[in-house]
Amino acid sequence: MSGALKEVRNRIKSVQSTQQITKAMKMVSAAKLRRAQDAITQMRPYAQKLQEVLSNIVSNSDGDVTVSLAAQRPVEKVLVIVVTSDRGLCGGYNSNLIKLAKQIIADKYSSQRDKGNVQILPIGKKGYEHFTKNKFTVIDKYWDIFTGLSFEKVQAASQYAMDAFDNKEFDAIELVYSEFKNAGTQIFVDEQFLPVKKIEPKAGQKKADFIYEPGKEALITELMPKILNTQLFKAVLDANASEHGARMTAMDKASENANELLKSLKISYNRARQAAITTELTEIVSGAAALQG
Repeated sequence: MSGALKEVRNRIKSVQSTQQITKAMKMVSAAKLRRAQDAITQMRPYAQKLQEVLSNIVSNSDGDVTVSLAAQRPVEKVLVIVVTSDRGLCGGYNSNLIKLAKQIIADKYSSQRDKGNVQILPIGKKGYEHFTKNKFTVIDKYWDIFTGLSFEKVQAASQYAMDAFDNKEFDAIELVYSEFKNAGTQIFVDEQFLPVKKIEPKAGQKKADFIYEPGKEALITELMPKILNTQLFKAVLDANASEHGARMTAMDKASENANELLKSLKISYNRARQAAITTELTEIVSGAAALQG
C-alpha cells in the first residue's frame, strides 16, 4: 500500500509543478497581450482607411492609368502567405490557421496545386515547419519575422510578394491570418492580397471624384506599395495579438484542469491512506487477539 501512496504523492507533485508553469505562462502572455492589443487597436483604423482609399483609387482609374498590382490575369500560379506563431502551447491556434490555408488551396486552387503551381510563404516557425514537412513548395526567407518584430521586416516580405506579382511569378496572392477580436476569440480569415480588389459601386451610387496632386499615375505608383506594406503589417500585428490571447486562454484552461486533477488525486491519496491505516489497525488487533488466545 505504501507503494501506491508514493505513486499518488509523486503524481500530485508533478501536477503541481505543471500548474506552476501554466500559471506563469498565462501571466507572461497576459502582459504581452496588453502591448500587442494596444498596437493592433491603434493600427487597425489607419490600415482600414488606407485599404479603402486604395480600393477606391483602383476602382476609379477607368483604365486611364495602368495599375500593375491590380492587374487581373488568368490564375496559373498562386502564393499563399500564412501567418502562424513561432511557439506552440496556444490551443488550436496554429492548427486552425494551417487547416484554413489547406482548405483554401483545396477549394480555390486545386488544379494549380496539382500542377505544382502553389507556393507557401510562411510567417512564423510553426507554419514553416508544417508546410516544409508536408512537402509544400515553401519560400523560407521570412518565417522568422516574429523574432524582433518590426515594420521593416514585414515590409521586406510584402515587397517580395509585390515584386513577384509584378514580374508575373504569381497571378494571385492570398493572405491567411488570425484577426484579433478579444483574448478568448480569434477570427481566422483569408484575404486577397494581390491583385488589389476593386470596389464595385452599388446601384445608383456615384463614383468617387478624386483630385490628384501631383498626378494620378505618380500618386498610385508611390502610394500603392506603402498601403500594401501597411496591410501586411496590420495582419502580422493581428496575428501577434491573437497568439498571445490564444496562449493566455489555453494556459488558463490548463491551470483549471490541473486544479480538477489535483482534487481527484488528493481524494485518491486520502482513500489509499485510510485503507493503509485500516489495514494496519486490523493487523494490530488480530495480532493482539492471537496473543491473548
